[in-house]
Amino acid sequence: MRKSTEAASVPRVRGFTLIELMITVAIAAVLATIAWPAYQNSVQRGRRADAMSALALVAQLQERWRGDNTAYTASLSDLGANLDTSVGGHYVVAIVSDSATRTAYTLTATASSTSPQTDDSKCRALRVAWSNGNFTYSSSNAAGSANAAPDPCWVH
Repeated sequence: MRKSTEAASVPRVRGFTLIELMITVAIAAVLATIAWPAYQNSVQRGRRADAMSALALVAQLQERWRGDNTAYTASLSDLGANLDTSVGGHYVVAIVSDSATRTAYTLTATASSTSPQTDDSKCRALRVAWSNGNFTYSSSNAAGSANAAPDPCWVH
C-alpha cells in the first residue's frame, strides 16, 4: 500500500499547453493589427503639429517684418531665423509672396523627403494664406490635390 501513496504524492507539473500559448499569440496578433494603423495615424497627426507651429511662427515673423517695412518679404532669410525646416525637421517651409505688391503671402509646409511624414498621404502639404486681412488654411494630399472642406489636416 505504501507504493500507491507515494505515486499519488508526486507533484503535478503546472504550465501552459501549446494550444493555450498559440491562442494567446493569435489574440495579441489581432490586437496589434488593429492598433498599429491607429498608432501610425496618431503619430502623423502629431507631426502635423510641427508644421502648424512652423507656419504660425513664420506668419508672426511676417507681421513683425511688415510692421517695420512697407511690404511682406518673400524670403525666409529676411525674417532672421533658420526657418527652412520645421523644428522637428519633418517639414520644409517656404514663402510664396504676391510679387507685385507684396501685400499678401502664402506659407507652405511640405513633408520633408527625409522624414517619415512623407508617408502621410492625406496631408502631405499644409498652407496658410494671408490676403485682405484674412488667413485661409488649406492642405493637399500625396497626389498634390487640394483637400476638400472641411480640411482634414486642420480640423481635429
